[in-house]
Amino acid sequence: MLKGQSAIITGASRGIGKEIAKKFADQGVKLSIMGSSEQIYKTKQELENEGVEHVLAFRADVSKENDVDHVVEATRSAYGTVDILVNNAGIGLFKAVEDVTVEEWRKLFEVNVQGVFLCTKKVLPIMKKQRFGTIITVSSDVGRYTIPNGSLYTSTKYAVQGFMGSLIQEVREYGIRAGTINPGMVDTYFNDSTQGDPEKKDWLKVEDIAEAVVYMASAPKHMLIDELQLHPLIQNYPRP
Repeated sequence: MLKGQSAIITGASRGIGKEIAKKFADQGVKLSIMGSSEQIYKTKQELENEGVEHVLAFRADVSKENDVDHVVEATRSAYGTVDILVNNAGIGLFKAVEDVTVEEWRKLFEVNVQGVFLCTKKVLPIMKKQRFGTIITVSSDVGRYTIPNGSLYTSTKYAVQGFMGSLIQEVREYGIRAGTINPGMVDTYFNDSTQGDPEKKDWLKVEDIAEAVVYMASAPKHMLIDELQLHPLIQNYPRP
């Protein structure tokens, strides 16, 4: 069902984004992967070494409009269109309110919220013209509840939840689907932690999130999956 479609995936250098790229490639999707470091080119090489034929890589900052413009235009030029956008890039920071600096507040909102806005804004004219497209944002379950020392991070995820909720209503008439995946704790590279740490053994895996993205993108055209909540099967895990 996804074969031949093209997808832009942000935050794809490693972790969840890299796994999404792999799962999409397995489905025959033509890839355009974005990352904020040189690692994105190593990921491209790894994918090509595994036999992936169509993969473009861009070192780009999702919070910068010129960077996003370049990625979207280069993808459209190479593949003819953009069918899928996966907003996956995100960063975390957890501090008491009085310890959060204005610069930290600004940085998280630029990446976690402005990045989602810019990437979405730039693909919409393409998707509207073809009257087809899927926009998926990988957010967090703390977009539905709050945690101590999470005022900054949860604020960005509440903002994403509101943005995506409005977007769904705006684009429906153009045949464009939009949805949010809200995972709980995931064993990935996040907040300076390492993927594969023993203490994360019972957490969700990057494969779980990637499979959820493929599931949402693969839904029949007449069906909208607007939100998925994913939680590890841990006793007393907080629920929204």
